[in-house]
Amino acid sequence: MKILTVVRQVPDAESSLRAANDSIDLSNTQLVMDTMDEYGVEQALRLREAGIGIEVIALAVGRASNEEMLRNALALGADRAIHVKTDVVLDPVALSGVVAKIAMAEGVELVLCGGRQTDWDSEALGAAVAERLAWPQLTWTTELVLKDGALTGRHDVDEGSEGFTVSLPSVVTTQQGLNEPRFPTLPNLMKARKKELRTEALETYGVTPMVRVVKTEIQSRERRHEITVVGDDPAGAAARLVGILRTELKVVA
Repeated sequence: MKILTVVRQVPDAESSLRAANDSIDLSNTQLVMDTMDEYGVEQALRLREAGIGIEVIALAVGRASNEEMLRNALALGADRAIHVKTDVVLDPVALSGVVAKIAMAEGVELVLCGGRQTDWDSEALGAAVAERLAWPQLTWTTELVLKDGALTGRHDVDEGSEGFTVSLPSVVTTQQGLNEPRFPTLPNLMKARKKELRTEALETYGVTPMVRVVKTEIQSRERRHEITVVGDDPAGAAARLVGILRTELKVVA
């Protein structure tokens, strides 16, 4: 059995971003695996470690820097990796076309991906992949067990949580609460250099963006100020307030 786990490279939450020429400049930004996708990689490894004959394939679509992230996935325990290299920014629906075609070509029975992609702030990828493959989809999964060709577990719903059972092949989206991702060890980082990492061109899959990005900007959050002026003299309190607005907040001429 083969599991395809999709990983996305996004800016680290602690990194600062800079806008330049209507786009985001990531040249000095630390890039990491999307946290939601980390749970997918970990769950694929746990299903394999449960004693089932499974090959775990990590997939990334994007710029050359994704190779480092894929090497990290291999160090965590993925058996091999596929990098569809492109500088073109693909929206989730367009990306699903690549994922679905690779899943079919590789004979995959389970696709795992993050429930919400940080870069697009979207939940569309899993649903679009499932639609293209005509497979059932399970979202916001918090428990996942594979036995006798069927998946059982639990996932979040509006009313709380519910159990499920679904046959393979399937698409599953992952989230916090499903597991606790492991960290790669130094020996495994070294071993990852010898594992297969296949590079392909986006043009191979005939996929083009469905959404055209025309401008990107960063919106800064304005500082909020709370002012309390205490005093028995209304005129004096008003004068002090005007002084604060003029000298500190620069909002009164």
